[in-house]
Amino acid sequence: MMLLRTTDTSPFGRKPRMAALHLGLMDQIEIHTADALEPESDLRRENPLGKIPVLTLADGRGVYDSRVILEYFDHLAGGGRLIPTDWDARLAALTAQALADGVMDAAVLIVYEGRHRPEALRHEPWLAYQRGKIERALAQLAFAPPDPAQVNVGTIATACMLGYLDWRKQVDWRAATPSLINWLEAFRVACPAFDATAASAS
Repeated sequence: MMLLRTTDTSPFGRKPRMAALHLGLMDQIEIHTADALEPESDLRRENPLGKIPVLTLADGRGVYDSRVILEYFDHLAGGGRLIPTDWDARLAALTAQALADGVMDAAVLIVYEGRHRPEALRHEPWLAYQRGKIERALAQLAFAPPDPAQVNVGTIATACMLGYLDWRKQVDWRAATPSLINWLEAFRVACPAFDATAASAS
């Protein structure tokens, strides 16, 4: 049995939960809620970076980050399910995942700035810099979106990213890039695990 340490609300933790559900691997995984701020947590022992998610294998090895966990799940499912074997399709999926993960990194930093830094010390130019990353990435995504009917590492990450922006509202992506609304609706049809892993459904 594998153990996945994450939270219901982490967009990076949602990626492996969605992937495992889509691939039919959930019966091999126990999910434990992790606290990244707890100094003596099992999370920090299994991932010295203290970041979620981390997947602990039956032999005790810790696997991180979400990108590596998804690749491992793809391997367990026989390969070619989440990461295409065709090189061009593989490159496109991995690049889409990198773009979405970068947006989620910036979005989490915006949340942390408000949560952990005293208001008097918050630096608006730095927040604008993070929002700029998100806005440019969304524009690129709207211009050339991945196929929402294909459930792979790129589309999973993209959907998790849009879901996180819907929840935390770092930017109003629906107003700025309305074409992505239809994209997300199409992906929800292709991948019911998206709705099943929403924070309110967890």
